[in-house]
Amino acid sequence: MIESVTPLLETLATLFVFAIGLVLLLVVITFIFDISQRKNAVLRNYPVVGHFRSIFSSLGEFFRQYFFAMDREEMPFNRAEREWVHKAANNDDTTVAFGSTKNLAPTGTVIFANCPFPTLDEDAVTTPAITIGEGFCENPYQANSVFNISGMSFGAISKPAVLALSNGAKMAGCWYNTGEGGLSPYHLEGGADIVFQIGTAKYGVRDLDGNLSDEKLQELAAHKQVKMFEIKMSQGAKPGKGGILPAAKVTKQIAEIRGIGQGTDSISPNRHLDIASASDLLDMIARVREVTGKPVGFKSVIGATDWLDDFFAEINNRGEAAAPDFITLDSGDGGTGAAPMPLLDNVGLTIKETLPLLVDKLVQYQLRQRIKVITSGKLITPSEVAWALCAGADFITSARGFMFSIGCIQALKCNKNTCPTGITTHNKRLQKGLDPENKAVKVANYVHNMNHAVEIIAHSCGVKEARELSRDHVRIVQNNGRSIPMSELYPTNLGA
Repeated sequence: MIESVTPLLETLATLFVFAIGLVLLLVVITFIFDISQRKNAVLRNYPVVGHFRSIFSSLGEFFRQYFFAMDREEMPFNRAEREWVHKAANNDDTTVAFGSTKNLAPTGTVIFANCPFPTLDEDAVTTPAITIGEGFCENPYQANSVFNISGMSFGAISKPAVLALSNGAKMAGCWYNTGEGGLSPYHLEGGADIVFQIGTAKYGVRDLDGNLSDEKLQELAAHKQVKMFEIKMSQGAKPGKGGILPAAKVTKQIAEIRGIGQGTDSISPNRHLDIASASDLLDMIARVREVTGKPVGFKSVIGATDWLDDFFAEINNRGEAAAPDFITLDSGDGGTGAAPMPLLDNVGLTIKETLPLLVDKLVQYQLRQRIKVITSGKLITPSEVAWALCAGADFITSARGFMFSIGCIQALKCNKNTCPTGITTHNKRLQKGLDPENKAVKVANYVHNMNHAVEIIAHSCGVKEARELSRDHVRIVQNNGRSIPMSELYPTNLGA
């Protein structure tokens, strides 16, 4: 009996060893494939084990009601929003089945008023370009894309991330804002149109004493790719607080570009030291425009509103030529790589309130045609972009949407140097997972699919192109569950 069992045990042992060997071989092959491929940063940085993320994510589709969050529960961006961006970036089908997972009842929900006779495809027209600064500066900028890349500094994000975004922006025909960290060679390498942001520390355009340098402004303006200059007064995630770049992310190259010391925290002043009033801001705008010959505007998140009346009244006193060529409006719930929680959670009004308010103020002071409105602040899906156009925006920009398009998994490690996808880290091993060439295509796909989807909403509302959307085309759900047109909440005639 024992003799008959022994061969069976030997066979089983052989099969077990063979199976173990096969598994090990599979692991080795998977490891080699993962570190060699360039499409998935997580797998490249975390070979083999990174596959478990995809497996669990796929299983979540079937088991989320028991173990995982629902589509609309996560913050700051939920699963449904992130999935739309990922699909758009990959040129995958963005349609969904079985109805919306969005709760349409809460107060403030946006519903678009579709037309019984929507625009036929053959009657639709391409959304036209808008020229910024025309008639008021030597080199006005013709901006083609409704949707563009918001400010993300080299330093806050990595070299391969900047390369992916700059190359993708060139492919998509949109602009790319440098953020306050200065102009790097990687911004220029992609060939995209560039908006240079002047932060409170004036990185990249400061003299040895930290003051604004006309000479450096001229050097930057000499780059044909640099199309506009944006003075950053504040941003949504940290109004009243300057930029924060932890010491671990201040490399030698970043220190040289910014004009600061290496390996120390890079903390900007909480406002421009030379701008203390509406008059000072207009003086700064005039100076930068005169030196560079290019359109100049400013970026701000709105809390108090009285200053807008003083600002626009001062413009009317000086004349239209004194006005900024654009205003970039950020939302109080905006994002950033690092910010104090009290500012993130409790300071600054959201874009849903301030965008209509700003546009109405421009109409009131007869400056709506002169000053273009750019808006940002968690607007990463077509419905949000279309809403902004209805409210009166000329352009929409996004930072986090584009981070998702190049592989961000919302690991919430932006304030560290440990981003697992290589986007917000200067760790070479982690950066290796982000292939700029592959991700640039995803950036372009995201822009193209966004603009196309916004046009679909516009055609459903009965207009021929996206910028014909108005406040009459969107309804806002009220406390009683009924919706009213946005034009009743904000009745200003935007064409004034």
